[in-house]
Amino acid sequence: MNQRRLAMMRLMDSRQKFTARELAERFKVSVRTIQRDLDALQALGFPLYTEVGANGGYRVLPNRILPPLQLNQQEALGLFMMLEYLELVPDFPYGSIREHLAEQYFSTLPADVQERITGMRDHIAFIQHPGEHVNALTSELLTAASEKRAITFMYHARSGWKRVNVYPFGIYYEQGYWYMPARNKDRVLLYRVDRMRELTVLDQTDDSVPALKAWLKQTENRAGEEVVLRFTAFGARMAASDVLFRAVVDQEWRGLVPRSEFSFTARRLLSYGPEVKVISPPELQEQVRSMLEQSVIQYRQE
Repeated sequence: MNQRRLAMMRLMDSRQKFTARELAERFKVSVRTIQRDLDALQALGFPLYTEVGANGGYRVLPNRILPPLQLNQQEALGLFMMLEYLELVPDFPYGSIREHLAEQYFSTLPADVQERITGMRDHIAFIQHPGEHVNALTSELLTAASEKRAITFMYHARSGWKRVNVYPFGIYYEQGYWYMPARNKDRVLLYRVDRMRELTVLDQTDDSVPALKAWLKQTENRAGEEVVLRFTAFGARMAASDVLFRAVVDQEWRGLVPRSEFSFTARRLLSYGPEVKVISPPELQEQVRSMLEQSVIQYRQE
């Protein structure tokens, strides 16, 4: 396929209509040449359709097939290593892309590049421990969030199943699970996607609902109480792979933590055992101490 036809595939948009003359002027060729190009694209399966009449022209279907990627060998190798990693992320939005690239795009590569990729797969591994996922809602949630639409679903909370109506900000993946921050009336609550069932996207929209990245940035800058932690050398090594505590300097971590998250932070610190000590504030110290005592009680002999 020549470069002009590839450029035409990228240019043509389902939201815009082009006449053959407009395309000819854009690419500085004759109308007849453009018509041959369009016929060739249609023969290849590119979903063009023609609108006749004085205001007619060419348009593509909304769910069209986009032009193939043009990668060099190093980029092709990197792409397939990325796919190997994404295979370990459950419920990945629009996840069919993985299988399509792995099978369709891979088959179009030269034989020597295919052999190189096949050989490299035996020498790289990504270790993850994803949680148990029953159904995939991530694609619908991501679409609803981008359109700022309300959703309703059943959620499995501590008190049991309940109906929830919220505006989602987006979704993020952490520690084997997908999470969805959302506006619930006048509060922002965090939901685990694998605990959601019977999702319905509603017609109501709210343009004031923030995007996920804007909310995360705002969350990072919110007010909180300073927490100081002292890690052992081994604890500091453990913290280096922990998204919450990895900013350890000289075995010490300092950060602002809202009081509402002290309970979560205390539970997270329990996983470090004797490798970390809460220096301040006293309230967080007491929560960690209380949880440790409750753990010891379970092992006392009656």
